Amino acid sequence: MTDAGITNLEKKDPFADVGDEQEETAQKEDIHIRIQQRNGRKSLTTIQGISQNYDLKRIIKVVKKEFHCNGTVVEHAEYGEVLQLQGDQRKKMKQFLTQIGLASSDQIKVHGF
Repeated sequence: MTDAGITNLEKKDPFADVGDEQEETAQKEDIHIRIQQRNGRKSLTTIQGISQNYDLKRIIKVVKKEFHCNGTVVEHAEYGEVLQLQGDQRKKMKQFLTQIGLASSDQIKVHGF
């Protein structure tokens, strides 16, 4: 068996789809991070406004492992694709987005209590 036939075993950066076109695909709009109260102590964190140039499913996969919570990508009629995370992850998510260089600190708006 040759190694040329196995291409899915390569290590890849989950945010590599940005590539060298950093200026063209850079985040232009604000990212809104909100919290929604469910029942009792349960809550959801929603992240809206991430550019469609990024693979949101890859981002949510990394975030779930990093924050030890569950999450999903939901299609919203008005806002487009929205990330949903269980629990109050607002501060962690803001720090994560700035740390990986997806958006600057002034582009991220945190809403909630």
